[in-house]
Amino acid sequence: MSLMTMIEKMFEGLGGTCAIFFLTLIFALPLGMGVAMLRMSKSKLISNITRFIISILRGTPLMLQLIAITYGPYYLFHLSVSRNKLIPVVIAFAINYAAYFAEIYRSGIESIPVGQYEAAEILGYSKIRTFFRIILPQVIKRIMPSITNEVVTLVKDTSMAFTVSYQEMFTIGKQIANSETSFIPFVVAGVFYFLFNAIVDYVMGKAEKSMNYYQ
Repeated sequence: MSLMTMIEKMFEGLGGTCAIFFLTLIFALPLGMGVAMLRMSKSKLISNITRFIISILRGTPLMLQLIAITYGPYYLFHLSVSRNKLIPVVIAFAINYAAYFAEIYRSGIESIPVGQYEAAEILGYSKIRTFFRIILPQVIKRIMPSITNEVVTLVKDTSMAFTVSYQEMFTIGKQIANSETSFIPFVVAGVFYFLFNAIVDYVMGKAEKSMNYYQ
């Protein structure tokens, strides 16, 4: 197989990689905020349960979670495995990354001085308005480096979808490597991931700079 043919086939898998990446962010970012709110709940029961769930999601391999969500329903309830592997893959990625985003959100929210809440209350702001108009913009600015790090990691983690035979870039590269008995497909995949990450890093860097109010 020529190098150009190999690259063309890898491009077919790039669509699957992008689908995992963007759908995970769409679902995980808002879900993470919801989980963070539960984690900071005044109810110790809710807070502790949420903390326990987060510890499980962060303490077990994403690969194991992918396998559990994709094939778990079959082994537990004898339900047929979804033909569209993208659905369980995105569910696993979104839940896993929501746990990480939740802790990032929590650290950002808790870093805001209590005095800002008190000042907003004196000015007549409601709790919801205080959060969205005063607290959240500062939190986003503070957590952007951490969010960027997780987003960059997500690009590389999409390759784990090969464990459930989802046709993304690494899966196709592995198939070509096995059929051609060549290491070149892995090198090509590595270049693709590097370029993808370079674009993501550039975009996130621009977003981070746009939030630097003092330059």
